[in-house]
Amino acid sequence: MSRVLVIGSHSQISREVGGALSAAGIPLEYSAGNADALQRLRMRSFGVVITNPDSAVDEDLALLEEMRVIRPGVKCIVLAHSSTPDEVIAAMRARVFACFTPPINCYDVANIASRAASDSQWRDDIQIISARPGWVSVRVNCRLITAERLMTFANELNAQLPEDTRQEMMQALREILLNAMEHGAAFNAEQVVEVTAVRTARTLVFYVRDPGSGFRQESLSHAAIATSSHDPAAHIATREEEGMRPGGYGLLLASGTVDELIYSEIGNEVLLIKYVTWPQ
Repeated sequence: MSRVLVIGSHSQISREVGGALSAAGIPLEYSAGNADALQRLRMRSFGVVITNPDSAVDEDLALLEEMRVIRPGVKCIVLAHSSTPDEVIAAMRARVFACFTPPINCYDVANIASRAASDSQWRDDIQIISARPGWVSVRVNCRLITAERLMTFANELNAQLPEDTRQEMMQALREILLNAMEHGAAFNAEQVVEVTAVRTARTLVFYVRDPGSGFRQESLSHAAIATSSHDPAAHIATREEEGMRPGGYGLLLASGTVDELIYSEIGNEVLLIKYVTWPQ
C-alpha cells in the first residue's frame, strides 16, 4: 500500500478526504501547497497525489509534469474548482487517475485514492482513440476500478448539464459499462470495452461495445429487466444458482433513465440516448 499525499492542508475538502483515507488505514501526509508537495516528493515516495481543490485543472496538469520528473510513476487525482471539456480531455491525455470538481463527494475521492494506492496496472487502462469537445472515444480495460475512473471523466465532460439530468445519464452509463465488463468480458483485464460519448445540439449519446458474443432477450433470466411483473425478484434466485454477484438491475435502471436504449442485433453494442437542453 503506497503513501498518499494530499495537497491543501488548510482546505476543508482536503481534510475530509484525508480523514476518510485515515479511517481506511491508508498512510498519508498533507502538504501546504504545490511547492511543499514537490519538496515532499523529493524527500520520499508517494504513490498517489491528490491536488488542491481550490486549484485549476491547467495548474494541476502543470504540477503533474513536475511531479513526474521527480516520481515518474506517481498517480494524480485532480480536484479543481471547475473544469471545461477541453481541460478534462487534457487530463485524460496526461493520464490523470481521476478528476473531480464541485460538488465533490469526499468519500468517493477517498475510495478511488485508496484503490489507486494499491493499483499497479493502471497506466494503459484508458486509451484515447479520439477526443475533442462533443466527441470522445476511448478503449478501457475491463476492470472495476477502470470503470470508476472513466465515470469521473464522463461526469466532468457533462458538467454543464442540469444536475438531475447528468446524474440520470451517469447512472445509466455506469450500469451499461459494468454490464459490458462483467457479462461481455468476465472482468478480464486483457479485454477492452469501447466507449464513445457524443454531444449534439439536442442530445447526449453514449455508445458502448463489449468484446463478448452478445445475448438474446431470452437469455437474460439473470436480469431484472427480463422478469415478469408477477415475480419481479425471480432473477435473484437465478443469479444465486449461477454463482453471480448480487445485482441484475443494470438494464432496468438504464432503460428507465434514458430516452432511448438501443441494442445491436447480437447484443454486444448499445446506444444510450438522452434528449437534453444545453445551457447557453
